[in-house]
Amino acid sequence: MTGKDFENKYLTLGAVLIGVGDASGADLWRHPDIPTTASIDINWYVKQAREAQDVHFDFVFIVDSQYIDAGFPPHHLNRLEPLTLLSAVAVATDRIGLVATVSTTYSEPWDIARRVASLDLISGGRAAWNIVTSQDPGTAGNFSRTQHGDYETRYRRARESVDVVTGLWNSYEDDAFATDKTAARFLDPAKQHRLDHVGEFFSVTGPLNIQRSSQGQPVLVQAGTSDEGRDLSAQVGEIVFSFASTKESALELKSDIVSRAARYGRTSEELRFVPGLSVVIRDTDEAAVQAHNDARSRIPVARLLAQVKRLFGGRSFEAFGLDEPFPDIDPSTPESLAGARELAERADARGWTLRQALYSLGDHWATFVGSPETVADEIQSWYRDGAADGFNVFVQDPGDWYRFRAQVMPILTERGVARSEYDADTLRGHLKLPVREFGSGLGSPTQLTKTT
Repeated sequence: MTGKDFENKYLTLGAVLIGVGDASGADLWRHPDIPTTASIDINWYVKQAREAQDVHFDFVFIVDSQYIDAGFPPHHLNRLEPLTLLSAVAVATDRIGLVATVSTTYSEPWDIARRVASLDLISGGRAAWNIVTSQDPGTAGNFSRTQHGDYETRYRRARESVDVVTGLWNSYEDDAFATDKTAARFLDPAKQHRLDHVGEFFSVTGPLNIQRSSQGQPVLVQAGTSDEGRDLSAQVGEIVFSFASTKESALELKSDIVSRAARYGRTSEELRFVPGLSVVIRDTDEAAVQAHNDARSRIPVARLLAQVKRLFGGRSFEAFGLDEPFPDIDPSTPESLAGARELAERADARGWTLRQALYSLGDHWATFVGSPETVADEIQSWYRDGAADGFNVFVQDPGDWYRFRAQVMPILTERGVARSEYDADTLRGHLKLPVREFGSGLGSPTQLTKTT
């Protein structure tokens, strides 16, 4: 792919489907147009995926976690497993990409490789793997473990897991199997390859029992913003998802990861930076700001305190005055989640009180508030200035989701920023990422041996 090709690509757009509401919209389940069963209703997911496909989004994105308690947001409490869900969506759509979250800490590479490759074939080359190491320490208790593991250990395991998974995806050369009845045999054994991987965390022989899809290998997605997470993005990420809340933080993240990627022999053309985005859209900027403020003011403080407690690894903020400066609590402990540091830095930079910081939690990622024109302008500004190659739009309030599709997308299309039609059938084709040829990989190459 040439530099010119990359410069001429369209805005990358994903839709994060969160059913009855995540932490930024915990009352979404009360909306009259959202079924209380939305997070377990496959027809609801299919409907939203088709809506995103109708306006030529690149992919839908399914997040996941494997630990909950009663204080978690509604969507977390009762939701479908990502790969099962997206396999059903795959047969109800024909163009839109399908991003599934699977943990490297609590899944074995052979199982990840097989399940994600199956989705890739079912969808005709539209699958992607969102690589996570699992944030919640409580997850260990659901997998017969006493410890979650520190950042460094979990990310070393993740890096090795990706090596093994991508190596297994190369188990068969593209012409290994017969394609007509006159072939001498169903499989050419010289084109089937073992892995024979032995590493720090895994020992995997292979080969995988499934062939490659038309896009070669599923697209790899990475979202960690810690030092270890940024390095994993630089080594293996193709889509880099983030919760950057400002253009400046998005530019810093991109610059850092591109610099790191160069050390691994990778270029910026191999990376797509796609921050999360929430929108509040009304006919005028004033009406949108009022709607946004009204929604935030209705959130109970107790819920926000529970949210920030989880963000900071279980440390309570209830003893601090709501109208006093944001507490000086270290956000970098192993138990803290990814957004703790950014919240602490924003609170310090802006002189926020604890109350102001709590109400900002709904804007944990980029939030564009205004008329359709204003929202389109902001999207184009981030794109033009290189802060983002696109956005992962959280599908929250049904009215805002409709306005984004019906009012913002036509503006972006008219400006030539968003595509007016699909020109490819695979996710790699949408993103203008090259097909992964047999034997290719990311990071250190995996040795392939012929099966005897």
